[in-house]
Amino acid sequence: MTINCSGTLIDLTIPKVMGILNVTPNSFYDGGKYANEKQWLDQVQKMLAEGATFIDVGAYSSKPNAEFVSELEETERLVTVVKLIVQHFPEALISVDTFRAHVARAALEAGACIVNDISAGGLDELMMKTVAEFQVPYIMMHMKGNPQTMQSLAQYNNVTKEVLFYFSEKLAQARSFGINDLIIDPGFGFAKTTEQNFELLANLELFDQLELPILVGVSRKSMVYKTLETTPEFALNGTTVLNTIALQKGSNILRVHDVKEAIECVKLHQELSRNLETKN
Repeated sequence: MTINCSGTLIDLTIPKVMGILNVTPNSFYDGGKYANEKQWLDQVQKMLAEGATFIDVGAYSSKPNAEFVSELEETERLVTVVKLIVQHFPEALISVDTFRAHVARAALEAGACIVNDISAGGLDELMMKTVAEFQVPYIMMHMKGNPQTMQSLAQYNNVTKEVLFYFSEKLAQARSFGINDLIIDPGFGFAKTTEQNFELLANLELFDQLELPILVGVSRKSMVYKTLETTPEFALNGTTVLNTIALQKGSNILRVHDVKEAIECVKLHQELSRNLETKN
């Protein structure tokens, strides 16, 4: 199971870690923490040194009820950071977290090599066409509505079946555009209650039937800290537990704020898997 990033084949049979770089003032955990060139570069250097394969840059917070950001502002934020990373870390594989085709295009032209779209094309009809034009990997997430409305739309008869059906439709659409490298993200925390998030995680292995890489992003989210009756700042241990479960259930990419701890999860899980294979 591989994806092509700027001519480099990335083998996802060994799970990889995607480090999050939010350049927004209002992200739910690290909003405003990285606000200038030195802070951006220091964080990228840290995540790469700790073992991140991908750096996911976001310039529009997708937390529930997030404030609106204009397309121009999002583009300027993203392109500035992408160019800076390319200049200082040319080996970095940069993903851009955006649901806008124009923003994605500008970031790809600046040197990004993956598009991470929380709406799977649902919020911009030109997104899939743009991804196909650049022939880059496309991360498609499940969500209803938009960041401002999604939490009012968390109604399902069977969340796992409905998310699987959503992806069957989105994958057919993406392939009709000629997109080759597709990654699916069940969208933990997006238009889902805590109970629905845990139901999805419990059934994560069912997504193997789609025969595509699976990205899991639960890092410091409310399904962790609300369950533990704490805050995002104190949700690292809980995140590590759920990342480990995700790996056991077939996740290929962990999208995280804390790269070192996620890499440790992958290493320990790989060692356990090798031991079990040897015994069998």
